[in-house]
Amino acid sequence: MIIDGLQCGHFDRDAFERLQKAGVHGVVVTCGFWEGTLESLDSLGRWRDLVRENSDIVTIATSPAEIEAAAVEGKVGAIMGYQNTNLFEGRIRLIEMFAELGVRVIQLTYNNQNELAGSCYEVEDSGLARFGKQAILEMNRAGILVDCSHVGNLSTLDAIKASQKPIAVTHANADSLFSHKRNKTDDVLHALKETGGVIGCATYRNITGDRYCKTIENWCEMVARTVDIAGIDSVAIGTDRSHNFTKPDYEWMRMGRWTREVDYGAASAARPGKVPPPDWFQNVEDMNVIPGGLSLVGFSPEEVNKITHGNWLRLYAATFRTT
Repeated sequence: MIIDGLQCGHFDRDAFERLQKAGVHGVVVTCGFWEGTLESLDSLGRWRDLVRENSDIVTIATSPAEIEAAAVEGKVGAIMGYQNTNLFEGRIRLIEMFAELGVRVIQLTYNNQNELAGSCYEVEDSGLARFGKQAILEMNRAGILVDCSHVGNLSTLDAIKASQKPIAVTHANADSLFSHKRNKTDDVLHALKETGGVIGCATYRNITGDRYCKTIENWCEMVARTVDIAGIDSVAIGTDRSHNFTKPDYEWMRMGRWTREVDYGAASAARPGKVPPPDWFQNVEDMNVIPGGLSLVGFSPEEVNKITHGNWLRLYAATFRTT
């Protein structure tokens, strides 16, 4: 069983079938980036239609028990998530309403500083704002996992301190292993370890690097080195894999409505657009080699289970419940 901490893109039946073949029975799906409240509700509606049309192979999962039930039935458990907090439009009361609609994971910022916190790409990380602290506490209460993947390191540390429940970095890597603004410094990883949080190791080449993308063994060595920093209980999988994305989709992710200029996001002028997937991960179903790769680099069966699904299930159990 594999749980992927985050994927994005235009999911369809083919994507679900590929995830099935990979043994992925839980995946956080991205329902939005820059969209406001109404657009975000539209997205949830489209997801419900998509799941209804493919109910023989996919189900919406809102709890660890529902993910495990999906695995027993051989289905993919889709966990509803957003990569920004624009869906709240500054209204704290909308947090519990989206939770009641089945949303379980929300990232505080997406690339830009907002009302809640600073992002990984700002020249100076502003830290957690007052609204950010209140929103985190409300997410804790409503049963939504706080995600800090695209959040600045200072703001992430602030979020860890402010949250009454452990948080996640659903899709990033250790900056000390591959230096990139999107990756997390060792002090962040240590703080996750101390508070029961989890980082999902990414496969996105721009933040993973060519060396770790070369073979499954190389990527699993990166996971092992991340475990050396964050501990075996705080490392999982968060591929950041996209489905059926085209040039307009990447432009929306990177530029949204906020700029007239070209923004490359985690890419660069030298490597714009869609970056090649890892050499070992050409197709979604290739995720099925991850458990074997982890064993190959020395993880025990118990440790493999923690990385592939156990750590996410523990974190979801701690955060998907209301208080």
